[in-house]
Amino acid sequence: MTLRQLLGPALLLVLVLAVAGCTQPVPLPVPSTPTPTVAVTPAATTTLPDSATPEPTGSLPSYWSVNVQAQSNGQAINPQITITFRGGMGQSLIPRIELKVTRSDGVVETGEMDQPLTIGQSVTFAATTGYQDRAEAWAITPQGDAVKILDQYVPFRSYNS
Repeated sequence: MTLRQLLGPALLLVLVLAVAGCTQPVPLPVPSTPTPTVAVTPAATTTLPDSATPEPTGSLPSYWSVNVQAQSNGQAINPQITITFRGGMGQSLIPRIELKVTRSDGVVETGEMDQPLTIGQSVTFAATTGYQDRAEAWAITPQGDAVKILDQYVPFRSYNS
C-alpha cells in the first residue's frame, strides 16, 4: 500500500472522531431537593413566612406536580437569580406559582408565574455576590392552597459543578 492509500482513510477516521466528539449534548444539572414533607398553607394568608434558613418543601399529588429551578448567572457586574419553570404533570392545572428571593443583604423581592405555564418560562431577580441568597417558590393548587415546592440557597458561583 502506498502512503496516499493509508493517508486518506486515516484522515477520514480523524474527521469522523472529531465530529462525533463535538456533537454530544451537554446535560443540564439536576438540582437536588431534600426529602419532601407535606406543608400546606391556606391561600388566604397574604404574608409568606420569613426565616433565615431554607425549610423543608411540601409535595403535591403526582397529577399536580410541577418543577422549578433556581440558579445564579455568576456575573459579578450584574448578579441575578433566575427561577425557571421546568414542567410537570400539573403544568395545565396549577394556576399560579409565587416566587420569593431573599438576598443576603436583607432585601426581599417577590414575583409570580401565571397560566399559561410554559417550560423555560423564567423570572429574574437581582442578587448579591454572596452565598446566602435564598430562593423560594409556592405552587398554588386549584383549591387555592399554597405548597412550597422550592426553598434553597442560590450561591453566586458554584465551582464544583
